[in-house]
Amino acid sequence: MTWHGEELDIDAYLARLGHTAGTKPDLATLRALHRAHVAAIPFENLEMMLGRPVPLDLAALQDKMVRRRRGGYCYEQNLLFAAALERIGFDVTGLGARVRAGASSTRAVTHMLLAVRVDGEAWQCDVGFGGDGLLEPFPLREGAEARQGEWRFQLHGERDGVLVLRTWRPDGWSDLYAYTLEPRLPVDYVVMNHYTSTHPKSSFIRRPVVQRAASETRRRLVGDQLTVTRADGSVSERAVSVSELPDVLVREFGVELDSADIAGLIRTHYAGA
Repeated sequence: MTWHGEELDIDAYLARLGHTAGTKPDLATLRALHRAHVAAIPFENLEMMLGRPVPLDLAALQDKMVRRRRGGYCYEQNLLFAAALERIGFDVTGLGARVRAGASSTRAVTHMLLAVRVDGEAWQCDVGFGGDGLLEPFPLREGAEARQGEWRFQLHGERDGVLVLRTWRPDGWSDLYAYTLEPRLPVDYVVMNHYTSTHPKSSFIRRPVVQRAASETRRRLVGDQLTVTRADGSVSERAVSVSELPDVLVREFGVELDSADIAGLIRTHYAGA
């Protein structure tokens, strides 16, 4: 199997998600699993902030996100999701994207997403983009537009087969990332992951980033700034003090670190905050 679905403890994964419905490889199951995964497993880069490598083998992914109930970033989350879908019987293809959100120049292909075929139709799935990400599968069809919770998304087509996932903001459509349908294999993500988790110019090694997407809000902790964005465009932002950091991680994102990791995170990234 491409995504090592045979190695997944599917019962433990479904329990982590709180998914108790059936696992027939149909669109209803795909939607339910996507929504449950996004709700249960937050986006976070804290292993990098603690000076640790980010292994992508399925055993490590299960240990971190299922057994220890931690979060992860795009490769970790979408590789775990791909393994689960493959185990259930879905047809899963890996894709790679250039992130445009917050970019002032063209970025390398460093984001992972999935294409999943159900009953002859392709769906874009992505449980690892963080606060602005999809809540459920999105039609992989140029021009598609859909509302997910209070958020609107669109798949815009450009030249040379480039597809751009956009989200609606009060001032119009905003690009999230651009991709093509070139298939990617697990080994491709190993290379991307090495760059993203170690290169000096990678934004993910500079400061802690924890995010969670929900139907009505998008939550982010970047450095010591906690931001909550609502679909009407209203934003609340405040600084998080060192003393309240553990509580904020648990309450806002469902991330619980042990005392040693909290101390290491504060010592390395929050000294003087």
